[in-house]
Amino acid sequence: MNECAASRRQLAEEFLNYKSVFLALGDETRQQILLALLEHETVGMRVGEITCSTHLSRPAVSHHLKILMDARLISMHRSGTRNYYYVDANLSCWNGLKELIEHISDTVNHANACGYPGMKEE
Repeated sequence: MNECAASRRQLAEEFLNYKSVFLALGDETRQQILLALLEHETVGMRVGEITCSTHLSRPAVSHHLKILMDARLISMHRSGTRNYYYVDANLSCWNGLKELIEHISDTVNHANACGYPGMKEE
């Protein structure tokens, strides 16, 4: 296997590692929830606040929050009986995404240099 093919295979494996993140970020409703969390004045929002901010039902918000939490994009902290959701500052996840984007760029540039079909600059 040549170097270009090996690099593309490694990139495919990296994509698989972040599949849940891409699926979570690819949904417009979850993007809306992330934006609401980022734009909120304080760190952390309750489900009811997210419901009001996004005009989604409570069950829909809870469903999407679970997907975002499973993807490690948001976290939750408890204060008594109240749950507050916030965008997670999990550097390993965000840095991993950054490294994946850099690897995509490096792979595309390398494939272009190798003459890989369809990789011509326009």
